[in-house]
Amino acid sequence: METNGGIMCTIEISIDAWTNGSVWKGLYLLLVLETLRLGQLSRKRKKEERKKQRTEVKKEEIIDVSAPRASRRRVSTQLPGSVDPALLDLDSETPRRTRHSRKKSIDETMVGAVTPNETVEAPAEPPAPVMAAEKGIVALPTQAGTHTTTVGEHVVHTISAQELDEHEGLDDAALREHEEVTKVKNVAFLELGAYQMETWYFSPLPKELLSEQGYTEVLYVCEFTFSMFARKNELQRFQARLPSQSRHPPGNEIYRKGNLAMFEVDGFEERIYCQNLCYIAKLFLDHKTLYFDVDPFLFYVLCEVDERGFHPVGYYSKEKYSDVGYNLACILTFPCHQRKGYGRFLIAFSYELTKKEEKVGSPEKPMSDLGQQAYKPYWASTIVDFLRNEVPDSSSLSIMDISKMTSIMAEDIVFTLNQLGLLKIINGVYFIAAEEGLLSTLAKKYPVKDPRVDPSCLHWTPYATDVKRDKFSIHSKKPNLAADENRGSGGFP
Repeated sequence: METNGGIMCTIEISIDAWTNGSVWKGLYLLLVLETLRLGQLSRKRKKEERKKQRTEVKKEEIIDVSAPRASRRRVSTQLPGSVDPALLDLDSETPRRTRHSRKKSIDETMVGAVTPNETVEAPAEPPAPVMAAEKGIVALPTQAGTHTTTVGEHVVHTISAQELDEHEGLDDAALREHEEVTKVKNVAFLELGAYQMETWYFSPLPKELLSEQGYTEVLYVCEFTFSMFARKNELQRFQARLPSQSRHPPGNEIYRKGNLAMFEVDGFEERIYCQNLCYIAKLFLDHKTLYFDVDPFLFYVLCEVDERGFHPVGYYSKEKYSDVGYNLACILTFPCHQRKGYGRFLIAFSYELTKKEEKVGSPEKPMSDLGQQAYKPYWASTIVDFLRNEVPDSSSLSIMDISKMTSIMAEDIVFTLNQLGLLKIINGVYFIAAEEGLLSTLAKKYPVKDPRVDPSCLHWTPYATDVKRDKFSIHSKKPNLAADENRGSGGFP
């Protein structure tokens, strides 16, 4: 009864307090304290979950970070009265994968086959020569698995193919931060000439072109000057005042064949044009940081020519002088003109200029996923075509000979031979195992496609620099095979 009396007493007191409002204050205070306690527990729980996730990532198994990500190619729509949409047939895109979702065993990438008469031995680590690239010598990576076979008295090692990593130099945290930033777009569509294209990435455009929220639905661009506008009527008024003789990129026209023309634009002389081009290119390129400092670069703009003028379809840029032998810094074919061979044409054109300079060159690395998809077939078709049709004496051929004739850097040739399964190690010596039947098969898989660069239509002289000695000149490379054999490299520098 004492308990019941206590309860009754409490109830009576609470009813009295209810009337004067003190209970409301007490309940409100309790509610605030409970809310703060729950919020603190929630924050603590989330913090523990994030810490647990970071710990799991550190303990994660070995991941193959070398596989390129799937290309994020979008569909381009065509405006009325423009080119036939059939020309824009694009392959269906594959879902984007981050570096953390690409787990692939090295054993699955082994290259080479074993004949019935061959016996397979345990994988052995072949000797890796330590060589300097500036002396014309190639260092072959041997950290990946190798396939070892014995043929008669010889031990043959087949090097597993290596992949390029577009995220080289980025740790896990930096990679996550990069993907978090670049997945947010500030422009939905880009209208260039007769085409309207969906953009892929964020671009740091001037704020005058964006709304107060930092976003615009359509960015309108003049295809002749790359001037950008937020409204279509502004673009129409601008082009109405544009002289007919100015309907082409600035700079010098250095190539013309059929309906294709190439213009060389100096970033120092045409800063605004080149900066706008970089802004536009960033909408379709993941890793691009060049926006303002365009003075040290030359831009090569590829155009289709008709009665209305010169319509840009793609471009690439290169440094006026590169300390590491790069002949291409950035390359882009606009999505509305992809699947027409223009990317391969731009790559071939960059090597044609390198031949004019009497040098060897390579694209800037690490390459993007789209860059890898363009360069690997080009290297393969060029090298296979050279081995089939232009080799005078295959018994005395070195990698440096191929490099001199094609202007492809020796490291890229070794990488391609690895990809094709043509590079083998016999008794510790590197050899190109290129049989006629295998070359014919590879030639069908990697054909030399049109459009091709016609050197006779190229009117260009190398950019003058004050560098007296260039280590990437073909005249500084080793002259013949005998000197290589005397060094013990087996003829492969």
